[in-house]
Amino acid sequence: MGTRPTYRRAMTTQPSSLERTLRAALVPAMRANDTVAVAALRSALAAIANAEAVDPSAAPVEVRTAGSSEHVAGALVGLGAAEVARRQLSDDDVRRIVVDEVTSRETDADTLDRHGATERAGTLRAEAEVLSAVLRHVPVGTDPEPSSCT
Repeated sequence: MGTRPTYRRAMTTQPSSLERTLRAALVPAMRANDTVAVAALRSALAAIANAEAVDPSAAPVEVRTAGSSEHVAGALVGLGAAEVARRQLSDDDVRRIVVDEVTSRETDADTLDRHGATERAGTLRAEAEVLSAVLRHVPVGTDPEPSSCT
C-alpha cells in the first residue's frame, strides 16, 4: 500500500489550540471507527474553515475587475489572480463557532425528539457531547500569541 499525499491549507498564523485539539482528536476517532465523533469533529472543522472564507465582494477591486478568461465565464486570468487571504479568526471566534455547533445539535435533537426521531436525536446529543468534551479540554484563554508557521 502506497503513501497518501497530505494536503494542508496555507495558513499565515497557527490555528488556535482549540482547532489543533479538534484536528488531533479526529485521527484517533477515525482509527477507532467512531462515526459519531468523526462526524462532529469534521463538522466543527468545516464550520471553522467556512468562517475563514472571504466574501468575494471583499476582494480587491483589481482582482474583481481583472480580465476574464474567454473559455470560462467569470474566471480570472493569471497565476494567483484570484488569490485573497482568508480571514484570520481570533481564539474567541473559533470557540464561539464550536459552541454554536454544540447549541445547534442540542436544539435540533430537542426538535427531533418532539417529532419522534429519537434515534437521530440521540446521535446529535452524542455529537454535542464530543464537542463539549473538546471545549472542556481546552480552557478559555489558553492560546499563545499567534506566530507565523514555518
